[in-house]
Amino acid sequence: MTQPKPRVALFVTCLVDLYRPTVGFAAIKLLEAAGCDVEVPRAQTCCGQPAYNAGDRATTRDLAVGFIEAFSAYDYIVVPSGSCGGMLRTHMPALFDDDPNLRARADALAARTYELTSFLVDIMKQTSVSATLSARATYHDSCAGLRELGVKTQPRTLLASVAGLKLTEMAEPEICCGFGGTFCVKYPDISIRMAEDKTADIDATGADTLLAGDMGCLLNMAGKLSRQGSNVKVRHVAEVLADMTNEVPAIGVGS
Repeated sequence: MTQPKPRVALFVTCLVDLYRPTVGFAAIKLLEAAGCDVEVPRAQTCCGQPAYNAGDRATTRDLAVGFIEAFSAYDYIVVPSGSCGGMLRTHMPALFDDDPNLRARADALAARTYELTSFLVDIMKQTSVSATLSARATYHDSCAGLRELGVKTQPRTLLASVAGLKLTEMAEPEICCGFGGTFCVKYPDISIRMAEDKTADIDATGADTLLAGDMGCLLNMAGKLSRQGSNVKVRHVAEVLADMTNEVPAIGVGS
């Protein structure tokens, strides 16, 4: 008997929706190629992370209730962002410690939520993609994806199958780029110094392309590299894995 396709809801995220919709299309392409039935719930809004980081628990909780209602019917929730995924898996359930019913629903949803490359490798058992990119790239591990979700080897496993791509590691790929959501607004001087350290590490690899799985990190690093006059191209890993690099310019270039 043929097994039914997993019913997957794509959480697009605010930054992807506003700044880089092609990442959402790339995610859909990858999920469908992996054998999933993909839907994008129209009722989705923000995961609540900005409000949460600012200490506004009331707004965060309201957004979380709406998120639970929009996504509870699906087998899996997949996010092309480690930070949003971390918010949903790690922080959202605790918002409902005073409500056993909502806490149970939040726990169940969190357990079915995955970052994109983690879902493809860990759940769908995918080890390769059909993509080509002639480039020397380096990969930045976002803080939340790495530390809250354990996303490290998964994107590298898939990138290893991209024809023409050579991955050169930074000396410190796990060090923060300085974005940190509201951190870069609250502590701009520290953030700028961290971004400078990160771009120096990128330059030292000799890579012509920078990849990561979080739009916040990518926009931050692309902005800094651009202001420094760097020619390094910046892309979300999903665009490379979905073989869509010829369809859209690099982040910060004509976008």
